[in-house]
Amino acid sequence: MNAFEIRGGKTLSGEITPQGAKNEALQVLCAALLTDQKVTLTNVPNIIDVNLLIELIGDMGAHVERPDANTVVIEAKNIDLDYFAGQTFKHKSGKLRGAVMLAGPLLARFKKAQIPQPGGDKIGRRRLDTHIRGFEKLGVVFNYNVEHYLFELDGSRLAGASMLLDEPSVTGTANIIMAAVMAPGTTTIYNAACEPYVQQLCKMLNSMGAQIKGIGSNLLIVEGVSSLKGCEHRLLADMIEVGSFIGLAAMTKSELTIKNADVKELGIIPEMFQRLGIELHIKGNDIYIPAQESYSIQRFIDGSVLTIYDAPWPGFTPDLLSIVLVVATQAKGTVLIHQKMFESRLFFVDKLIEMGAQIVLCDPHRAVVIGLNKQNDLRGINMVSPDIRAGVALLIAALSASGKSTIQNIEQIDRGYERIDERLNALGAAIKRI
Repeated sequence: MNAFEIRGGKTLSGEITPQGAKNEALQVLCAALLTDQKVTLTNVPNIIDVNLLIELIGDMGAHVERPDANTVVIEAKNIDLDYFAGQTFKHKSGKLRGAVMLAGPLLARFKKAQIPQPGGDKIGRRRLDTHIRGFEKLGVVFNYNVEHYLFELDGSRLAGASMLLDEPSVTGTANIIMAAVMAPGTTTIYNAACEPYVQQLCKMLNSMGAQIKGIGSNLLIVEGVSSLKGCEHRLLADMIEVGSFIGLAAMTKSELTIKNADVKELGIIPEMFQRLGIELHIKGNDIYIPAQESYSIQRFIDGSVLTIYDAPWPGFTPDLLSIVLVVATQAKGTVLIHQKMFESRLFFVDKLIEMGAQIVLCDPHRAVVIGLNKQNDLRGINMVSPDIRAGVALLIAALSASGKSTIQNIEQIDRGYERIDERLNALGAAIKRI
């Protein structure tokens, strides 16, 4: 098991470009299976989760080329449907949450699919109900194979339908869209997720010949077509990396410029960090964060303590709550962090408390952070990364702390962040992979 050894307390400076969006990559890679023509994807992050899905698509029989580290060309002419019944597929797909989105394209094109139990982060219960119920509305019949822990889907009667999703699930919405684009008739999806990555998927599918209306809203109308063609598609910058770098600059008193941040697609993210007192300036498609000796958490208009919570888009993304919590530990003031979606995502705060942070964990979903106002540095400790986002939050804490920190289980970080140690070291950090 690899680890990071971090010498904290260093001020960083320079420019950094965020990687392509991981969550978008998992969707659009699956969408490439909807056609037998070439699909070229650029700005694809070269990270473990994405590479595992690319490997899985290649194992299915698709021809995959990697002209460079961040470009993927997929030509899915010859897909081996028997592969999905084998142990190799079950083993690999079970490691990756995004593998569930293979079902939609396979149902649309081949009228059958299998869904393994979801893998990925251990951050709480992650339901498949939205996917399964959406597919059922489209006429799909499913059977749960108890012995092999997977859902077997029969899409022979796939047809357009109207549905109201029980929750605006991003992966659920994406999966249903991909199944519906080649289903005869009209599909209406209400309470659909409208995150930028779902919008990107819809735009890509339309460029392939799909007929999707309502992009950017929670009401999508999909007119089924008989076939789709190839396309070229560029992924957005990863908004989670952008937010992470904003938080990193504040915690380490650093002057940083985040290049090509796709600012128009960030929604409320910049404003949320400004509520923590972080100064930032939008310059075209870049974000400039000046060095700050301190930053003060705002209060609500009535003077009450600020609460930051996650919500479906255009609300604040849950993937950045871990970063916000860490940043708040060195702010002036108090904030309540309310993680509504996942019941295990705040359990990493015990490590921050050990580092000297003042945090009260109220329950699995809520934590009160009393900022140290940079009067007392966090101290370096040994810790373990529990999931992707908490891992980077702990890395930011370690970079701001005095002394040496060690983070074990950095495979979790590598799953979502491309060469993060190399890129931060280029700004002046001292991170050693051991």
